[in-house]
Amino acid sequence: MNRQAVDLLEPRSERYRHPVIPQPQRAVSSDQPGPAAGALRVLVVENEARAADSLVQGLLRQGYAVQSVATGTKALLAYHQADLVLLDLDLPDLDGLEVCRGIRAVSDTPVIAVTARGSELDRVLGLQAGSDDYLVKPYGFRELLARMEAVMRRVRPQPARAQFISHGPLSIDIDIRLTTMHGEPVDLTRKEFDLLQLLASQPGTVISRRQLMSKVWDDTWSHRGRTIDTHVSSLRGKLGSSSWIINVRGVGFRLGHP
Repeated sequence: MNRQAVDLLEPRSERYRHPVIPQPQRAVSSDQPGPAAGALRVLVVENEARAADSLVQGLLRQGYAVQSVATGTKALLAYHQADLVLLDLDLPDLDGLEVCRGIRAVSDTPVIAVTARGSELDRVLGLQAGSDDYLVKPYGFRELLARMEAVMRRVRPQPARAQFISHGPLSIDIDIRLTTMHGEPVDLTRKEFDLLQLLASQPGTVISRRQLMSKVWDDTWSHRGRTIDTHVSSLRGKLGSSSWIINVRGVGFRLGHP
């Protein structure tokens, strides 16, 4: 690793004791909805401006919080603000493998190499450098999303699953899959129960449509028309109020309380 990279990674360096983290270098369209609270923070490290802009816009539409930088030097300054790094290996100042090794030497932040280097040796070197996954350009955006979710499932600790959820008059017994309202059973279909359980297990959190499709319908690929809206409408009717499930336009849904 060259001296510049070592200086950037040295945690006790006086020069970088309180570093100023560079802001994204590329403009982001102002009509994009802001990410929800607690959204996954993604650092895009991409030298090619058009590819970076396209990727950033796509991730923003999926509800991620995104920062974009174009050099390895800036990546080494900014990675600790991210939950996941998408790293191009062909950078103008440092080799991407060197950047990956630098991040891995001091951090467990997951890294997915996104690169045009597609030989078997390149893949091996990328994984040996510490990347958690390796995706060769050109790639499908949906495949990238699926790989991001798979990596985060592996690296994030899974919270203990609550067996019983209660919100005012609404009670959900997960073990026996029973929902009651004011002590009276509510007759739900399997998918309605799964949808309500997911929303109720994260009260106050907006859950995106993509996450709902992935977790309830095990489908991250297709856009299932009005499937979610139909189930939400049915749930509202059975719970007795539309206020139980709040639609956050352009993002997803959260549990409410009449």
